[in-house]
Amino acid sequence: MDRGSMGKIFARVTFVPTLVFNVFMEKFSARRWFDHIDNRVILGALPFRNMTKQLVEKEGVRGVISMNEDYELKFLSNMEEEWAAVGVSFLQLSTTDIFEAPSLEKLQQGVDFIKDFDEKENGHVYVHCKAGRTRSATLVACYLMAKNLWTPETAVEHIKTARPHIWLGPKQHEALHLFHRRLQE
Repeated sequence: MDRGSMGKIFARVTFVPTLVFNVFMEKFSARRWFDHIDNRVILGALPFRNMTKQLVEKEGVRGVISMNEDYELKFLSNMEEEWAAVGVSFLQLSTTDIFEAPSLEKLQQGVDFIKDFDEKENGHVYVHCKAGRTRSATLVACYLMAKNLWTPETAVEHIKTARPHIWLGPKQHEALHLFHRRLQE
């Protein structure tokens, strides 16, 4: 079995235990389920269905980008149809947890979604993965680089001021640097 297949299996097997850990950390530590990163983007963990009203009415969410795979969303979170029913645009950029970084194509799609949203809509875009620490933080850093012409390091440090528990590994840092190089072309 190749490394990619092993990573996908590991991500599936650890999904529920790590999600439970995230809920525990939110309840019993200083971690919040989501954080405002700038005037447009909220970076957060998996938005459970029972959070929909809060996100739409109190936080002003009008767009959602999910970095999750279908199995992560299916029973716990809204899919495209449910978000549409409450007037929220939805983009899914399925990326395997832990061992993969979003592709450059997916990162660009996500950045374009937020930028288009900036120009057309009033409200926030909620960007999430399971914990709001790795896959979604990578996309938000790319958005900040594109918006502010920042380096990867500056974008990550900015996110950490609002959400200190993000974690980007070597693959995510590599994706950030590749995206940054593309911005400079």
